[in-house]
Amino acid sequence: MLPLFTPDFDRDGLAARLRSLAAEKIWIGASSWKYEGWLGQIYSRDRYLSRGKFSEKRFNAECLAEYAETFPVVCGDFSFYQFPSPEFWKKLFASAPASLRFALKVPEEVTCETFPKQPRYGSRAGQRNESFLNSDALQSLFLDPLTPYAARVSPLIFEFGARSTPPIAFIDRLDAFFDALPGTFRYAVEIRNREFLAPRYFDSLRAHSVAHVFNSWTRMPPLSHQFAIEAAFTADFSVTRALLRPGRAYEDAVKMFSPYDKILDENPEVRESLRALIRRMREERRAAYIFVNNRLEGNAPETIRAVIAE
Repeated sequence: MLPLFTPDFDRDGLAARLRSLAAEKIWIGASSWKYEGWLGQIYSRDRYLSRGKFSEKRFNAECLAEYAETFPVVCGDFSFYQFPSPEFWKKLFASAPASLRFALKVPEEVTCETFPKQPRYGSRAGQRNESFLNSDALQSLFLDPLTPYAARVSPLIFEFGARSTPPIAFIDRLDAFFDALPGTFRYAVEIRNREFLAPRYFDSLRAHSVAHVFNSWTRMPPLSHQFAIEAAFTADFSVTRALLRPGRAYEDAVKMFSPYDKILDENPEVRESLRALIRRMREERRAAYIFVNNRLEGNAPETIRAVIAE
């Protein structure tokens, strides 16, 4: 019989270390969770058998509960693509223990100013989005259905793709938008334009107690450069997403790393930057939410294990 877990992957040790850090308000998890490449690491194959065979359907429906046995928090990218229904939220939160925290991306229906020219947008491709930064739409279609679960929700992340809009015009709209949002949730903003990393942007976030999302992305400066900007710490919590090696396209990372079962391109700069951030947040007793993507090095659990190794 094959072992349930890879012998050299100490899942229990990883879980214990993550719980210890979470007790200090350092919440570390992965970006999403439905990865069969983690079988033998985070997931046990036997748990998802149907009639003696591995069931992808059962795995996708049930693996979040097992994810929560190791990680205290998860970042949900799925909500970027839709306004989930109240029934969806009920099912999602019922599928995991109450101890698991969720960071959720706000739907692009609110954060996308012009729809990309991609097939999935249909007739809207290339068109301006009339719901861009529409606080009423966000409130009624996203925040209200999510409010019953607010205690289990960590930051809500507003991801704004690379933009051609002048920074000042964008930030002025952002100011008015956050003025209209309720204080029920914590909010964070992720930008993909390095030229936006300037005082006016940081001042706007700080005025609303909104966190800047430190992100490792194709066209963004390395995390170490962003962490060195003192003004970038705009709230009493920080949010970091280690997504891609700067300079690498998302599509290239998908081809390179799938099925995300092992490290293929170790990134010492990101690892040391995350360690430095953790040390700082512990010293300052400031909450931190750190999410690692498979497409950074090839396997998020191994990256996380390496970062927090004592």
